[in-house]
Amino acid sequence: MLGSILDEYGIDDIDIDRDSRFHDDLELESVDLVTLAGMLAERYGERVNLAEFIADLGLDEIIELTVGQLVEHVTVSLAADASATPATSANSVNSATSANSATSAAPFTPVTSSESS
Repeated sequence: MLGSILDEYGIDDIDIDRDSRFHDDLELESVDLVTLAGMLAERYGERVNLAEFIADLGLDEIIELTVGQLVEHVTVSLAADASATPATSANSVNSATSANSATSAAPFTPVTSSESS
């Protein structure tokens, strides 16, 4: 994925390892991280959310973000998704329904990234 982004800039002779920093070493800008986020979403769906991961970082942390940190985020996200088990028994479903009816009757409103910034 990184290779295709770097190819757009004509950079094909750079070594990429876990310690490579997106900004300083690979000379990628924020728009490139957006492109990478789209590629990850296309490949892994909602299981890997780069935008959410980056939103939790400070500016200095984003500038210093490494390939290894991104790889770890992807790995952890995929492992968490694989370990999540849906409620399949009738008792689990009934318990969840009862718990939901006991909570507030207000509908769920998703927060968009522009609202959370």
